[in-house]
Amino acid sequence: MKVAGVACAAAAAAGLDKAAIRETIAALVADPKAYAVDPHFGALADAIAGVKAAQQLYVPRAEAAPWRQWGTDLEPSAVDQLRNACNLPVAVAGALMPDAHQGYGLPIGGVLATDNAVIPFAVGVDIACRMKLTVLDLPISALTGQRGRLVNALEKETFFGVGAGNRGRRQHAVMDEDWTVTAVTTSLKDRAADQLGTSGSGNHFAEFGTLTRMALPSASLSIYGNYVCVIWARSTSRGFCMRG
Repeated sequence: MKVAGVACAAAAAAGLDKAAIRETIAALVADPKAYAVDPHFGALADAIAGVKAAQQLYVPRAEAAPWRQWGTDLEPSAVDQLRNACNLPVAVAGALMPDAHQGYGLPIGGVLATDNAVIPFAVGVDIACRMKLTVLDLPISALTGQRGRLVNALEKETFFGVGAGNRGRRQHAVMDEDWTVTAVTTSLKDRAADQLGTSGSGNHFAEFGTLTRMALPSASLSIYGNYVCVIWARSTSRGFCMRG
């Protein structure tokens, strides 16, 4: 895209109008070799020729890698993204979480295991984003009878939005670690402390609900009955995680 932008700017400066530039690019994509020495579009022709050569090396797999989906009514485009990713030759297995939504390559909330390959683009921009479910020792009636208390708890302890920070410094063991190990961590410690546990922007959320009869692997931890729970999506220490 950068090469194409430079080529179009040079062609426009030389007097070509938009219609002529569009026609040239369409012809170039169809036959890049014909424009290899073009003064304005030569570099773009070389780039597209390289892409076409790489595409010829791609060998589609006979059967997609296995993948599973948790949750229903997920964004169709997110499901399509993971399905397409599992058709990659390096794909081993995939998974789609209940909070999945469309990403830039892989869906946010999607996981792809690969064989002997690292795909930096697949990481996306939601570094350190996670979901958490907490079961509360409250009766189900609290959702209606103590609504004000629950709302106040969210408004007091959960902060959303770009640049949102805590009201006062939070105490956590991670802030007592040695942050001077690098110049980056040193410079971002105050930002991490300010944003520790906050939720950021985007599709992050927090809400109360009910949990009914859940059995955990350990008999001593098994939970039976109906409980109030809170689930939220957040990106802890957002500024530090994104920049560190």
